[in-house]
Amino acid sequence: MTDPFDFLTVACFLALVVAFFVWTDRDLDTLLHLSICGVAFAVADQLGRSGYTIFALILIATGAAYALFVISRKRTGGSSG
Repeated sequence: MTDPFDFLTVACFLALVVAFFVWTDRDLDTLLHLSICGVAFAVADQLGRSGYTIFALILIATGAAYALFVISRKRTGGSSG
């Protein structure tokens, strides 16, 4: 891990893991939704390493926003459909 994007995306992924275990019911639906965010962080890491900084930051922000949406929807008892 030598690139700043490595540290940023790994930190985001660790936050996903903590959020899944602490603030959800640990169901499969939530895990699949958060897996999408994990893939987005992995792609953003590769984009950042390739020099596409703006696209990588946009993808990280989008993945984090979607994760927050999923977690808040599950905490407030929203429908899973």
